[in-house]
Amino acid sequence: MKREDLNDMLWFLVVAEERSFTKAAAKLGTSQSTISHTIKKLEARMGLRLLTRTTRSVSPTEAGERLIRSLAPRIEELESEIDQLMEIRDKPSGTVRITLSDHALASVVWPKLRPLLSRYPDIKVELNSDNGFRNIVEEKFDAGVRLGESLDKDMVAVRIGPDWRLVAVASPDYLAKRPAPQVPQDLVGHDCINHRQARSGGLYAWEFEKDGRELRVRVDGQLIFNTSYAMIDAAVRGYGIAYVPEDLVAADIAAGRLVRILDDWSPFFPGYYIYYPSRRQNSPAFRLVIEALRQA
Repeated sequence: MKREDLNDMLWFLVVAEERSFTKAAAKLGTSQSTISHTIKKLEARMGLRLLTRTTRSVSPTEAGERLIRSLAPRIEELESEIDQLMEIRDKPSGTVRITLSDHALASVVWPKLRPLLSRYPDIKVELNSDNGFRNIVEEKFDAGVRLGESLDKDMVAVRIGPDWRLVAVASPDYLAKRPAPQVPQDLVGHDCINHRQARSGGLYAWEFEKDGRELRVRVDGQLIFNTSYAMIDAAVRGYGIAYVPEDLVAADIAAGRLVRILDDWSPFFPGYYIYYPSRRQNSPAFRLVIEALRQA
């Protein structure tokens, strides 16, 4: 069927429903003569008279009635499908995939997304916790979350969290056996809980700063992890000194399970940003996720 035939048949249905060219013209926003001419062309192409016209009324012929019975259910089905599509437009849905570190997930992203997901049950979020760097375009992630100092320049970046810092901590039991370090270099003589970096595969060199002086210290110890949570558990159990995000150990410090070390040497790092390709077409669900995360 040609597009012209379909359009003319839709006009025919309106005329048949209204039983008037005048009312149909008003409903369709066109002139009576245009509709009359269109129906005549349709009848000529089909070789059938579809409407009986009198000076007072318009009514379908037998052929017109059959065409109505054939077309009406299909038109209703199309209208229903279109209504459902409009609901999708007005009701955000779909999946948003984000790669991020375990700390970003726990401290910023998950707390901010919980209210959004409660309000929009048709939005699905996949949060892939990975402390390495991923190619979000090649691996089909919608976005990534990283520290401000680690972002590529060709990405759109939106800040979603405050600055934060790493702190060195140890249990009271551990410090009862070993004197607390007074300067970062003293860590060399201690059991330290190391962190394996996903991107390079190497061990993280602990970064310190005081009065403009920056130091990197490579430490040693019995344990190596690639997640802060395991490092914290090991520190609480007395296996050594850990260098971990301060917000993750605040409760343990307040409860006396851990003690800060070298507190005046612990620098702040730029907060987390969510980043995504600058030329992507963002869905309503994605835009809502970004808006939820950027809120203070």
